[in-house]
Amino acid sequence: MDDQDLLEQARGALDSAYVPYSDYRVGAAIETSDGTVFTGCNIETANYSNSLHAEETAVAKAVSAGHREFTRLAVTSSARDGVTPCGMCRQTLAEFCGEELRILCDDDDTEEYTLGALLPAAISRDTLEDANDGAAGDRKD
Repeated sequence: MDDQDLLEQARGALDSAYVPYSDYRVGAAIETSDGTVFTGCNIETANYSNSLHAEETAVAKAVSAGHREFTRLAVTSSARDGVTPCGMCRQTLAEFCGEELRILCDDDDTEEYTLGALLPAAISRDTLEDANDGAAGDRKD
């Protein structure tokens, strides 16, 4: 599967988006290390803060199916405006992906980024372990 095929799968997810408030449809397709693709769409709720983003939905479907390693993500919107994953989605991706994850964003021309370029110095398991190690040393028992 090439990059355009992955973008087409993301575009196919647009039809499932539930966006009664913004009418801004987003679709995502994430490819696992074994080539399996999971798609997701955005799902809005009236309070917005409980809304799900397309990237989160795709990752959740993949993880719930037992996948934890990803190679590429394609993101599109109904506006084809080059939308990139938001900060929250970038952090979710960083939980499962390295800085080298390729992110394809749908625009007149496909824009390509790496997760590391979009989210430098991400909070990671190592960040938390380092913080916990330091905190343990400061304790007075």
